[in-house]
Amino acid sequence: MSSASLIKPPAEKVRVNSTVFCTSALLILLLTALLIAVPETAGRMLGIAQSWLTHTFGWYYMLVICGYLVFVIGLAFSDFGKLKLGSKDDMPDFSYGAWAGMLFSSGIGISLLYFGASEPLDHYFNPPQGSPASLDAARHGLQLTFLHWGLHGWAIYALVGLAVGYFAYRHNQPLALRSALYPLVGERWVRGSAGHAVDIFGMFVTLLGLVTNLGIGSMQVASGLEYLFGIDHSKTNLLAVILTMSSVATIAAVSGVENGIRRLSNLNIILFSGLLLFVLMAGETLYLLNGFVQNIGDYLNGIVLKTFDLYVYESSGAESERWLGLWTVFYWAWWISWGPFVGMFIARISKGRTVRELVAGVLLIPLGFTLAWLSIFGNTALDLVINQGAVELGKTALEQPSMSIYQLLEYFPAARIVVGVAVFVGFVLFLTPADSGAVMMANLSCKGGHVDEDAPHWLRIFWSVIITLVTIGLLFAGNFEAMQTMVVLAGLPFSVVLILFMVGLYKAMKQDSRLEQERAELAARGRRGFSERLTQLELQPSQAVVQRYMDRQVGPALKEAAAQLQFQGFDVESRVGQSRALMGLRVMMEEDNPFVYEVSLDGYAAAPSDAAMAGQADIEQRFYRAEVYLHDGSQEYDLMGFSLEQIVRDVLDQFESHRQVLGCVYS
Repeated sequence: MSSASLIKPPAEKVRVNSTVFCTSALLILLLTALLIAVPETAGRMLGIAQSWLTHTFGWYYMLVICGYLVFVIGLAFSDFGKLKLGSKDDMPDFSYGAWAGMLFSSGIGISLLYFGASEPLDHYFNPPQGSPASLDAARHGLQLTFLHWGLHGWAIYALVGLAVGYFAYRHNQPLALRSALYPLVGERWVRGSAGHAVDIFGMFVTLLGLVTNLGIGSMQVASGLEYLFGIDHSKTNLLAVILTMSSVATIAAVSGVENGIRRLSNLNIILFSGLLLFVLMAGETLYLLNGFVQNIGDYLNGIVLKTFDLYVYESSGAESERWLGLWTVFYWAWWISWGPFVGMFIARISKGRTVRELVAGVLLIPLGFTLAWLSIFGNTALDLVINQGAVELGKTALEQPSMSIYQLLEYFPAARIVVGVAVFVGFVLFLTPADSGAVMMANLSCKGGHVDEDAPHWLRIFWSVIITLVTIGLLFAGNFEAMQTMVVLAGLPFSVVLILFMVGLYKAMKQDSRLEQERAELAARGRRGFSERLTQLELQPSQAVVQRYMDRQVGPALKEAAAQLQFQGFDVESRVGQSRALMGLRVMMEEDNPFVYEVSLDGYAAAPSDAAMAGQADIEQRFYRAEVYLHDGSQEYDLMGFSLEQIVRDVLDQFESHRQVLGCVYS
């Protein structure tokens, strides 16, 4: 149906999921009030908890992060990689260029400005092993920075995006975190308490990541204004920065994915790339290119060792363990905390893409630029400190990381202009994760509507305001570090949820692959020959003709099929009579994998005629089909022309095929 444009019947109206909305908002506000009311006590207790977690579960974080990466790469290279997020005739909503741009901006935030120069310098002066301020420490500092920003983190985004998008677009589940548990707990539990719990916790973890992002972003922009105009780094000025950034982000969130977020993504790419190229061309170009190639080699060469390196055999065991908690474990937990909203955003823009496309896009498109940025700015900072005596830059990287990139740019031509551009880049970089995060939190608070339909504007504004208020409260209470600690603590239980996502995704993909194979075999044996011959006739009946056929043939046939299945002892839910445009039945099965057979009156825009292509006037025409849908979407055949007995036989054949596949999968 490549030449036709599908017109689906209207879905249930979007409305607030009161359980998820009220519970998540209450938990978030209670936590914030506690951290603000007793900042010192809360900070001390959270610090103790973080130290205990690093000491006790550091090994677990290393293993589970590796598991996510191996899993998504394995899916991409397996036969499952050909499965599509949607039915076979679903096409991507966005062009490849627009999709790549939004992938680029979804997970690349203002933190790259914050850590681009400061993190390699911090590892240089405070390495987890070896001598500080040595050439070996400089080299391994970039290797560790690449590890923290490399494949492992992007694999988490790919995993969440796959799990949410696969069940939303292929299994007609809501575009929500809960949907990834569908194969494990069944539809009843997914739409009940288990689903609510996952969405609530996902929103809680998401807010932690967004607040951390807003806090870092506001400090980064405030430091730039301090550098340019000498504006004091006071709470009043910081409040003004936060309110301005949040207001613009809220406007972008209200504009939606197609307008505000896509345009901001394109602006991100232009500005970010321009700043990177300026530093590369105006700096020690050959040195930076050589350094980038060597950094890539060091990263790939040591990726297995560093993935599992817990510094067990270091003489300063306590210091190395503390470093691990402050850096590697924190990064892994931070990536996990960003996983829900970035992953959901990736799912939201990836309908019609294959599993292989999504994994390759998420792992490679943003990663290449991220590593180039870290290498060019990191090597520039190290060169200035080691070879050009920029002592103040090294001191700033340790004491005020948000200022380090501006001091680095002092050594380039037109420094104040470039710093001004960098401040604006930071502002724009903050916006995309902030507005997409608000949209995704609002979507998690809702139910109903089409799968790719966003939440109402007022709900997006509400969550933008909540994120802003929480950030202001924590910054002004002097307890922002406590929220960063909460990121690490919340990442631990949510990492278990991601493991369940992997199990459910593999289970569903295995079943869907078997179903596709079974249907292909049935088609080869000619069991669908009549249907195939009928679609080859290229009939284009009107809506009235198809509706009359559904009323007189499809409805009675589905009732007859339901009666036969009920006579055999199956629990059948008939959906005949609820809507004239959508009829069907559902049979509850073992393993919570119901059999679904639906017939939908689908309208298509007819392909342009030869006359229209030649420039002559042509009236747009539509034709209609009685399209068959199973649990995994359209089966791409039309019932028009089937007799009542043939429709009943088709239902029973599909049911028997479903039972056989379930028997093979779960045997």
